[in-house]
Amino acid sequence: MKFKSYDRIHKSQEYLAPLGDIDYRSQFGGYSLAIGNVVFAMVAEGELYLRACEDSETYFVNKAAPPLIFNKRGRPIVLNYYQVDEELWQDPDKLLELSSNALANARREKSIRKTQRRLKDLPNLSVNIEIWLWEAGIADLRTLQAYGAKRSWIKLRSVKKFVGVKILLALAGAISGIHEAALPAVTRQELLDWYHRYEQRRRR
Repeated sequence: MKFKSYDRIHKSQEYLAPLGDIDYRSQFGGYSLAIGNVVFAMVAEGELYLRACEDSETYFVNKAAPPLIFNKRGRPIVLNYYQVDEELWQDPDKLLELSSNALANARREKSIRKTQRRLKDLPNLSVNIEIWLWEAGIADLRTLQAYGAKRSWIKLRSVKKFVGVKILLALAGAISGIHEAALPAVTRQELLDWYHRYEQRRRR
């Protein structure tokens, strides 16, 4: 199957040459295809899969094209890529159009990711806290800022009962872009007072 995948890669490079120089590397048990470090397609088990986007997903769904599935620790993971069938290979213009859309969408998403900071990159927040916040429905800085430290902490407390006042101060600092130790004394005291009142109400 390895040689069949290489044949498919080379065929993809030939058909999609107008998009640019296509590089490939091993990934997810198959091979990712990229132009300028932007992945827009995969080759697995000798088949080409294009990354889905708004412009192409309707086409692939109407065709009932199978998605790309790989196994991770025994669990099937469905990726947002759809198989290119023989009919599409016989229509190079359409294949090129869909591939161009996939590449353009992948470039847009990569550009957006570069401008968005992950929660773990904020002051005071670790990867674990980022995961807890995701579980609480807070997945980005904009949502964290919209909720504010107190409401975010309450949502976090609903999924992680053990979080205490230190996490509350950490969230306030993260929203302000500073270490929690640098919070203004007035802000720190107000948060501490709020936390103690909250705990007292819960014990009643």
